Amino acid sequence: MQHGLWYDVGNDGYLDLAELKIMMEKLGAPQTHLGLKGMIAEVDEDKDGKISFREFLLIYRKARAGELISDSGLGQLARLTEINVDEVGVGGAKSFFEAKIEQQLRTNKFHDEIRQEQEERRRMEEERVLRRQQFQQRAAVFQ
Repeated sequence: MQHGLWYDVGNDGYLDLAELKIMMEKLGAPQTHLGLKGMIAEVDEDKDGKISFREFLLIYRKARAGELISDSGLGQLARLTEINVDEVGVGGAKSFFEAKIEQQLRTNKFHDEIRQEQEERRRMEEERVLRRQQFQQRAAVFQ
């Protein structure tokens, strides 16, 4: 689902409102619809309603310059995914975000595997209880 940078499900090189929503939820900082629109508007220099890679990097420049409210959506995003673009360069930033996405996918896979194991244990326990009840019913016939 995630391709290249961020959560670009549409593979168009931009982060739209729905993709930004998913990303913020995965980062543990869900936003309202209006909050997401505000986040995009704050860095959407070309007013296309989407965030390009260049506009995405602007978030970090604004954060470093103290131009973001710390508990705003963009402030949370910058804090949760901190990177100094001037130090690592654009290529480094791209690698950083791709690594973050890979880490998130691995974490999700790990949680999914744990959840599957728990569901399997629960299902096996339910089957064990059911088999015991059936055995007791059949045994009652002989008493």
